[in-house]
Amino acid sequence: MFLAGAAGPGWDCPGFRFVRRSDEFGGTRDGSGDIEAEGELAGAGEGGRGAVKTKMAVFLLCGAALLTACAGARGGKADSVVPEFVLTYAENQAEDYPTTQGAYKFAELVNQRTNGKIEIQVNAGGTLGDERSVIEQLMFGGVDFARVSLSPLAEFVPKLNVLQMPYLYTGPEHMWRVLEGKIGDDFMNSFGDSNLIPLSWYDAGARNFYNSVRPIETLEDIRGMNIRVQESELMVDTIKALGANPVPMAYGDVYSGLQTGKIDGAENNWPSYESTRHYEVAGYYTIDEHTRVPELQLVAQSTWDKLSPEYQNIIRECAQESAVYERKLWQEREKISEKKIREAGCVITELSAEEKARFQDAVSPMYELYCADYVDIIDQIVAAGK
Repeated sequence: MFLAGAAGPGWDCPGFRFVRRSDEFGGTRDGSGDIEAEGELAGAGEGGRGAVKTKMAVFLLCGAALLTACAGARGGKADSVVPEFVLTYAENQAEDYPTTQGAYKFAELVNQRTNGKIEIQVNAGGTLGDERSVIEQLMFGGVDFARVSLSPLAEFVPKLNVLQMPYLYTGPEHMWRVLEGKIGDDFMNSFGDSNLIPLSWYDAGARNFYNSVRPIETLEDIRGMNIRVQESELMVDTIKALGANPVPMAYGDVYSGLQTGKIDGAENNWPSYESTRHYEVAGYYTIDEHTRVPELQLVAQSTWDKLSPEYQNIIRECAQESAVYERKLWQEREKISEKKIREAGCVITELSAEEKARFQDAVSPMYELYCADYVDIIDQIVAAGK
Protein backbone atom coordinates (compact mmCIF):
# COMPACT_ATOMS: atom_id res chain seq x y z
CA MET A 1 0.00 0.00 0.00
CA PHE A 2 1.05 3.62 -0.37
CA LEU A 3 -0.25 7.08 0.42
CA ALA A 4 -1.77 9.11 -2.37
CA GLY A 5 -3.17 12.58 -2.25
CA ALA A 6 -5.11 11.97 -5.43
CA ALA A 7 -8.43 10.22 -5.43
CA GLY A 8 -8.25 6.54 -6.11
CA PRO A 9 -9.49 3.19 -4.86
CA GLY A 10 -8.52 2.41 -1.29
CA TRP A 11 -9.38 3.16 2.33
CA ASP A 12 -10.17 6.67 3.63
CA CYS A 13 -8.03 8.25 6.32
CA PRO A 14 -8.24 11.95 7.32
CA GLY A 15 -6.45 14.08 4.73
CA PHE A 16 -5.35 11.20 2.49
CA ARG A 17 -6.25 7.75 1.24
CA PHE A 18 -4.58 4.37 1.47
CA VAL A 19 -4.48 2.75 -1.95
CA ARG A 20 -3.09 -0.58 -3.08
CA ARG A 21 0.03 -0.35 -5.27
CA SER A 22 -0.49 -1.43 -8.85
CA ASP A 23 0.99 -0.49 -12.20
CA GLU A 24 -2.00 1.61 -13.18
CA PHE A 25 -1.40 3.95 -10.25
CA GLY A 26 2.32 4.26 -10.82
CA GLY A 27 5.05 4.27 -8.23
CA THR A 28 7.46 1.43 -7.45
CA ARG A 29 8.80 -0.77 -4.70
CA ASP A 30 12.52 -0.64 -4.20
CA GLY A 31 14.69 -3.71 -4.09
CA SER A 32 14.06 -4.27 -0.38
CA GLY A 33 10.33 -4.35 -0.87
CA ASP A 34 9.72 -1.16 1.13
CA ILE A 35 6.72 0.89 0.07
CA GLU A 36 7.35 4.39 -1.26
CA ALA A 37 4.97 7.24 -0.55
CA GLU A 38 3.60 9.34 -3.37
CA GLY A 39 1.64 12.56 -3.57
CA GLU A 40 1.28 15.43 -1.13
CA LEU A 41 -0.18 15.29 2.33
CA ALA A 42 -2.34 18.29 3.19
CA GLY A 43 -0.53 20.55 5.62
CA ALA A 44 2.68 18.53 5.52
CA GLY A 45 4.75 21.37 4.07
CA GLU A 46 6.96 21.19 1.03
CA GLY A 47 9.05 18.23 -0.10
CA GLY A 48 12.38 17.31 1.34
CA ARG A 49 13.43 15.06 4.20
CA GLY A 50 11.14 16.74 6.73
CA ALA A 51 8.13 16.25 4.49
CA VAL A 52 9.01 12.63 3.92
CA LYS A 53 9.43 12.01 7.65
CA THR A 54 6.10 13.66 8.31
CA LYS A 55 4.42 11.66 5.59
CA MET A 56 5.85 8.39 6.82
CA ALA A 57 4.98 9.12 10.45
CA VAL A 58 1.37 9.77 9.54
CA PHE A 59 1.42 6.74 7.27
CA LEU A 60 2.56 4.48 10.11
CA LEU A 61 0.12 6.01 12.58
CA CYS A 62 -2.88 5.59 10.28
CA GLY A 63 -1.69 2.17 9.21
CA ALA A 64 -1.58 1.04 12.82
CA ALA A 65 -5.04 2.46 13.42
CA LEU A 66 -6.36 0.71 10.34
CA LEU A 67 -4.88 -2.65 11.36
CA THR A 68 -6.33 -2.28 14.84
CA ALA A 69 -9.77 -1.56 13.38
CA CYS A 70 -9.53 -4.48 10.99
CA ALA A 71 -8.44 -6.82 13.75
CA GLY A 72 -11.41 -5.77 15.82
CA ALA A 73 -13.79 -6.37 12.94
CA ARG A 74 -12.24 -9.76 12.17
CA GLY A 75 -12.76 -10.96 15.74
CA GLY A 76 -16.49 -10.32 15.50
CA LYS A 77 -19.07 -10.99 18.16
CA ALA A 78 -18.22 -14.69 18.56
CA ASP A 79 -14.65 -13.90 19.63
CA SER A 80 -15.85 -11.47 22.26
CA VAL A 81 -18.39 -13.82 23.87
CA VAL A 82 -17.19 -15.66 26.95
CA PRO A 83 -19.33 -18.77 27.60
CA GLU A 84 -21.25 -18.71 30.84
CA PHE A 85 -21.32 -22.52 30.85
CA VAL A 86 -18.96 -25.04 29.22
CA LEU A 87 -20.67 -28.43 29.44
CA THR A 88 -19.74 -32.00 28.48
CA TYR A 89 -21.73 -34.41 26.32
CA ALA A 90 -20.90 -38.14 26.31
CA GLU A 91 -21.50 -40.24 23.19
CA ASN A 92 -20.17 -43.77 22.75
CA GLN A 93 -20.52 -43.97 18.97
CA ALA A 94 -18.12 -42.82 16.25
CA GLU A 95 -18.02 -39.31 14.79
CA ASP A 96 -20.05 -40.12 11.67
CA TYR A 97 -22.75 -42.11 13.48
CA PRO A 98 -26.30 -40.62 13.40
CA THR A 99 -26.56 -40.24 17.17
CA THR A 100 -23.20 -38.45 17.30
CA GLN A 101 -24.23 -36.13 14.50
CA GLY A 102 -27.43 -35.48 16.43
CA ALA A 103 -25.32 -34.54 19.44
CA TYR A 104 -23.30 -32.07 17.39
CA LYS A 105 -26.48 -30.55 15.99
CA PHE A 106 -27.84 -30.18 19.53
CA ALA A 107 -24.64 -28.46 20.71
CA GLU A 108 -24.67 -26.15 17.69
CA LEU A 109 -28.30 -25.12 18.18
CA VAL A 110 -27.85 -24.44 21.89
CA ASN A 111 -24.76 -22.33 21.27
CA GLN A 112 -26.53 -20.29 18.60
CA ARG A 113 -29.69 -19.65 20.58
CA THR A 114 -27.88 -18.68 23.76
CA ASN A 115 -25.64 -16.32 21.76
CA GLY A 116 -22.58 -18.31 22.73
CA LYS A 117 -23.37 -18.33 26.45
CA ILE A 118 -23.63 -22.15 26.58
CA GLU A 119 -20.92 -24.22 24.95
CA ILE A 120 -21.45 -28.00 24.81
CA GLN A 121 -18.40 -30.13 24.06
CA VAL A 122 -19.27 -33.49 22.49
CA ASN A 123 -16.98 -36.37 23.46
CA ALA A 124 -17.58 -39.16 20.93
CA GLY A 125 -16.24 -42.70 20.60
CA GLY A 126 -16.80 -43.66 24.23
CA THR A 127 -13.94 -41.49 25.49
CA LEU A 128 -15.86 -40.76 28.70
CA GLY A 129 -16.68 -44.42 29.36
CA ASP A 130 -19.26 -47.01 28.36
CA GLU A 131 -22.96 -46.26 28.67
CA ARG A 132 -23.40 -47.64 32.17
CA SER A 133 -20.44 -45.61 33.40
CA VAL A 134 -21.78 -42.50 31.68
CA ILE A 135 -25.19 -42.93 33.32
CA GLU A 136 -23.51 -43.10 36.72
CA GLN A 137 -21.44 -40.02 35.90
CA LEU A 138 -24.63 -38.18 34.95
CA MET A 139 -26.22 -39.13 38.25
CA PHE A 140 -23.29 -37.71 40.20
CA GLY A 141 -22.68 -34.67 38.00
CA GLY A 142 -19.44 -35.81 36.37
CA VAL A 143 -21.00 -35.50 32.90
CA ASP A 144 -23.60 -32.91 31.88
CA PHE A 145 -25.32 -34.49 28.86
CA ALA A 146 -25.40 -37.91 27.21
CA ARG A 147 -27.22 -40.10 24.74
CA VAL A 148 -27.78 -43.61 26.07
CA SER A 149 -29.69 -46.76 25.19
CA LEU A 150 -32.70 -47.78 27.26
CA SER A 151 -31.15 -51.18 28.00
CA PRO A 152 -28.51 -50.00 30.51
CA LEU A 153 -30.71 -47.08 31.56
CA ALA A 154 -33.50 -49.43 32.68
CA GLU A 155 -31.15 -50.81 35.34
CA PHE A 156 -31.60 -47.44 37.07
CA VAL A 157 -35.18 -46.70 35.96
CA PRO A 158 -36.81 -50.18 35.81
CA LYS A 159 -40.09 -48.98 34.30
CA LEU A 160 -38.22 -48.34 31.04
CA ASN A 161 -38.05 -52.10 30.50
CA VAL A 162 -41.65 -51.91 29.31
CA LEU A 163 -40.62 -49.96 26.20
CA GLN A 164 -38.05 -52.54 25.11
CA MET A 165 -39.84 -55.81 25.70
CA PRO A 166 -39.05 -58.38 22.99
CA TYR A 167 -41.27 -58.42 19.91
CA LEU A 168 -43.44 -55.62 21.34
CA TYR A 169 -43.69 -53.39 18.27
CA THR A 170 -45.03 -54.23 14.83
CA GLY A 171 -42.65 -51.73 13.21
CA PRO A 172 -41.05 -48.27 13.52
CA GLU A 173 -44.32 -46.41 12.98
CA HIS A 174 -45.85 -48.27 15.90
CA MET A 175 -42.95 -47.40 18.20
CA TRP A 176 -42.98 -43.69 17.33
CA ARG A 177 -46.73 -43.53 17.75
CA VAL A 178 -46.16 -44.73 21.32
CA LEU A 179 -43.14 -42.56 22.14
CA GLU A 180 -44.60 -39.35 20.74
CA GLY A 181 -47.96 -39.80 22.43
CA LYS A 182 -49.21 -39.80 26.01
CA ILE A 183 -47.45 -43.08 26.81
CA GLY A 184 -44.08 -41.63 25.86
CA ASP A 185 -44.77 -38.46 27.84
CA ASP A 186 -45.63 -40.52 30.91
CA PHE A 187 -42.31 -42.34 30.66
CA MET A 188 -40.47 -39.03 30.32
CA ASN A 189 -41.99 -38.03 33.65
CA SER A 190 -41.15 -41.28 35.43
CA PHE A 191 -37.51 -40.65 36.33
CA GLY A 192 -38.32 -39.59 39.90
CA ASP A 193 -35.25 -38.96 42.05
CA SER A 194 -32.80 -40.61 39.66
CA ASN A 195 -30.96 -37.29 39.17
CA LEU A 196 -31.53 -37.75 35.43
CA ILE A 197 -33.72 -35.56 33.23
CA PRO A 198 -34.78 -36.92 29.81
CA LEU A 199 -34.82 -34.44 26.93
CA SER A 200 -35.69 -36.29 23.72
CA TRP A 201 -36.06 -39.71 22.09
CA TYR A 202 -33.41 -40.78 19.59
CA ASP A 203 -33.87 -43.53 17.01
CA ALA A 204 -31.77 -46.70 17.15
CA GLY A 205 -33.68 -48.93 14.78
CA ALA A 206 -34.39 -52.61 15.35
CA ARG A 207 -31.92 -55.07 16.84
CA ASN A 208 -31.18 -58.34 15.06
CA PHE A 209 -28.95 -61.35 15.78
CA TYR A 210 -25.61 -61.97 14.08
CA ASN A 211 -23.02 -64.69 14.61
CA SER A 212 -19.96 -66.47 13.25
CA VAL A 213 -21.33 -70.03 13.40
CA ARG A 214 -24.34 -70.53 11.14
CA PRO A 215 -27.44 -68.85 9.74
CA ILE A 216 -30.29 -68.57 12.25
CA GLU A 217 -33.44 -69.67 10.49
CA THR A 218 -35.17 -71.56 13.31
CA LEU A 219 -35.31 -71.39 17.09
CA GLU A 220 -33.09 -74.47 17.23
CA ASP A 221 -30.32 -72.64 15.35
CA ILE A 222 -29.71 -70.12 18.12
CA ARG A 223 -29.82 -72.59 20.99
CA GLY A 224 -26.49 -73.13 22.71
CA MET A 225 -24.82 -70.08 21.17
CA ASN A 226 -22.89 -67.65 23.35
CA ILE A 227 -24.52 -64.30 22.59
CA ARG A 228 -23.12 -60.97 23.77
CA VAL A 229 -25.68 -58.70 25.42
CA GLN A 230 -25.65 -55.24 26.96
CA GLU A 231 -25.44 -54.96 30.72
CA SER A 232 -29.18 -55.44 31.07
CA GLU A 233 -31.06 -58.07 33.05
CA LEU A 234 -33.86 -57.91 30.50
CA MET A 235 -31.52 -58.82 27.65
CA VAL A 236 -29.86 -61.54 29.72
CA ASP A 237 -33.25 -63.14 30.37
CA THR A 238 -34.30 -62.71 26.73
CA ILE A 239 -31.33 -64.71 25.48
CA LYS A 240 -31.86 -67.38 28.12
CA ALA A 241 -35.52 -67.69 27.11
CA LEU A 242 -34.39 -68.42 23.54
CA GLY A 243 -32.12 -71.21 24.74
CA ALA A 244 -28.82 -69.38 24.16
CA ASN A 245 -26.15 -68.29 26.65
CA PRO A 246 -26.01 -64.55 27.41
CA VAL A 247 -22.57 -62.99 27.83
CA PRO A 248 -22.65 -59.40 29.17
CA MET A 249 -19.76 -57.56 27.54
CA ALA A 250 -18.65 -53.99 26.93
CA TYR A 251 -19.44 -52.69 23.45
CA GLY A 252 -15.80 -52.05 22.63
CA ASP A 253 -14.84 -55.67 23.39
CA VAL A 254 -17.30 -57.33 21.02
CA TYR A 255 -15.06 -57.42 17.93
CA SER A 256 -12.22 -59.19 19.72
CA GLY A 257 -14.73 -61.44 21.49
CA LEU A 258 -16.09 -62.59 18.13
CA GLN A 259 -12.62 -62.86 16.64
CA THR A 260 -11.26 -65.04 19.45
CA GLY A 261 -14.38 -67.17 19.84
CA LYS A 262 -15.16 -65.96 23.34
CA ILE A 263 -18.63 -65.26 21.99
CA ASP A 264 -20.41 -66.75 18.99
CA GLY A 265 -22.59 -63.78 18.23
CA ALA A 266 -24.27 -60.60 19.35
CA GLU A 267 -27.31 -58.51 18.48
CA ASN A 268 -27.58 -54.99 17.18
CA ASN A 269 -28.94 -52.77 14.41
CA TRP A 270 -27.64 -52.44 10.85
CA PRO A 271 -25.53 -49.27 11.41
CA SER A 272 -23.82 -50.65 14.53
CA TYR A 273 -23.08 -54.00 12.87
CA GLU A 274 -21.54 -52.14 9.94
CA SER A 275 -19.73 -49.26 11.67
CA THR A 276 -17.99 -51.58 14.17
CA ARG A 277 -17.04 -53.93 11.32
CA HIS A 278 -18.45 -56.87 13.25
CA TYR A 279 -19.54 -58.29 9.91
CA GLU A 280 -15.87 -59.07 9.23
CA VAL A 281 -15.82 -61.67 12.02
CA ALA A 282 -19.51 -62.61 12.22
CA GLY A 283 -20.92 -62.91 8.73
CA TYR A 284 -24.37 -64.34 9.50
CA TYR A 285 -27.04 -61.69 10.10
CA THR A 286 -30.62 -62.67 10.95
CA ILE A 287 -33.45 -60.17 10.63
CA ASP A 288 -35.87 -60.88 13.46
CA GLU A 289 -36.29 -57.40 15.00
CA HIS A 290 -36.56 -58.88 18.49
CA THR A 291 -36.37 -55.44 20.07
CA ARG A 292 -36.70 -51.81 19.11
CA VAL A 293 -34.79 -50.03 21.82
CA PRO A 294 -35.21 -46.24 21.62
CA GLU A 295 -32.52 -44.07 23.10
CA LEU A 296 -32.64 -40.95 25.21
CA GLN A 297 -30.82 -37.66 25.41
CA LEU A 298 -30.32 -36.90 29.09
CA VAL A 299 -29.09 -34.02 31.20
CA ALA A 300 -27.78 -34.31 34.75
CA GLN A 301 -30.10 -32.91 37.41
CA SER A 302 -27.19 -31.03 38.98
CA THR A 303 -26.48 -29.32 35.65
CA TRP A 304 -30.14 -28.57 35.03
CA ASP A 305 -30.51 -26.86 38.38
CA LYS A 306 -27.75 -24.38 37.49
CA LEU A 307 -29.57 -23.17 34.39
CA SER A 308 -32.11 -20.37 34.21
CA PRO A 309 -35.67 -21.21 33.05
CA GLU A 310 -34.84 -19.46 29.77
CA TYR A 311 -31.81 -21.68 29.17
CA GLN A 312 -33.79 -24.77 30.17
CA ASN A 313 -36.47 -23.98 27.59
CA ILE A 314 -33.84 -23.44 24.90
CA ILE A 315 -32.18 -26.76 25.71
CA ARG A 316 -35.48 -28.65 25.55
CA GLU A 317 -36.34 -27.09 22.20
CA CYS A 318 -32.91 -27.81 20.75
CA ALA A 319 -33.02 -31.40 22.01
CA GLN A 320 -36.31 -31.97 20.20
CA GLU A 321 -34.99 -30.43 17.00
CA SER A 322 -31.82 -32.50 17.15
CA ALA A 323 -33.95 -35.64 17.57
CA VAL A 324 -35.82 -34.90 14.33
CA TYR A 325 -32.47 -34.38 12.62
CA GLU A 326 -31.04 -37.62 14.06
CA ARG A 327 -34.04 -39.67 12.99
CA LYS A 328 -33.65 -38.51 9.40
CA LEU A 329 -29.95 -39.37 9.45
CA TRP A 330 -30.77 -42.76 10.98
CA GLN A 331 -33.12 -43.73 8.20
CA GLU A 332 -30.51 -42.78 5.61
CA ARG A 333 -27.71 -44.60 7.43
CA GLU A 334 -29.72 -47.82 7.81
CA LYS A 335 -30.03 -48.11 4.03
CA ILE A 336 -26.35 -47.35 3.47
CA SER A 337 -25.25 -49.87 6.12
CA GLU A 338 -27.49 -52.65 4.85
CA LYS A 339 -26.25 -52.12 1.29
CA LYS A 340 -22.62 -52.21 2.42
CA ILE A 341 -23.15 -55.40 4.43
CA ARG A 342 -24.88 -57.19 1.58
CA GLU A 343 -22.13 -56.15 -0.82
CA ALA A 344 -19.54 -57.52 1.63
CA GLY A 345 -21.00 -60.98 1.05
CA CYS A 346 -22.58 -61.56 4.45
CA VAL A 347 -25.30 -64.20 4.67
CA ILE A 348 -28.57 -62.38 5.41
CA THR A 349 -31.59 -64.38 6.53
CA GLU A 350 -35.02 -63.33 7.75
CA LEU A 351 -37.24 -65.33 10.06
CA SER A 352 -40.41 -66.62 8.49
CA ALA A 353 -43.69 -65.58 10.11
CA GLU A 354 -44.05 -69.07 11.58
CA GLU A 355 -40.56 -69.09 13.11
CA LYS A 356 -40.92 -65.55 14.42
CA ALA A 357 -44.08 -66.69 16.22
CA ARG A 358 -42.01 -69.44 17.88
CA PHE A 359 -39.45 -66.88 19.05
CA GLN A 360 -42.28 -64.74 20.43
CA ASP A 361 -43.78 -67.67 22.29
CA ALA A 362 -40.40 -68.51 23.81
CA VAL A 363 -40.04 -65.06 25.40
CA SER A 364 -43.70 -64.54 26.37
CA PRO A 365 -43.11 -65.56 30.05
CA MET A 366 -40.88 -62.50 30.39
CA TYR A 367 -43.89 -60.20 30.16
CA GLU A 368 -45.20 -61.55 33.43
CA LEU A 369 -41.74 -61.35 34.97
CA TYR A 370 -41.02 -57.75 33.97
CA CYS A 371 -44.41 -56.17 33.34
CA ALA A 372 -46.74 -57.55 36.01
CA ASP A 373 -47.20 -54.01 37.36
CA TYR A 374 -47.61 -52.48 33.91
CA VAL A 375 -50.16 -54.72 32.21
CA ASP A 376 -52.38 -51.76 31.36
CA ILE A 377 -49.47 -49.95 29.69
CA ILE A 378 -48.55 -53.03 27.67
CA ASP A 379 -52.18 -53.30 26.54
CA GLN A 380 -52.13 -49.64 25.46
CA ILE A 381 -48.89 -50.14 23.52
CA VAL A 382 -50.22 -53.23 21.76
CA ALA A 383 -53.47 -51.42 20.92
CA ALA A 384 -51.49 -48.54 19.38
CA GLY A 385 -50.07 -50.96 16.83
CA LYS A 386 -53.44 -52.14 15.51
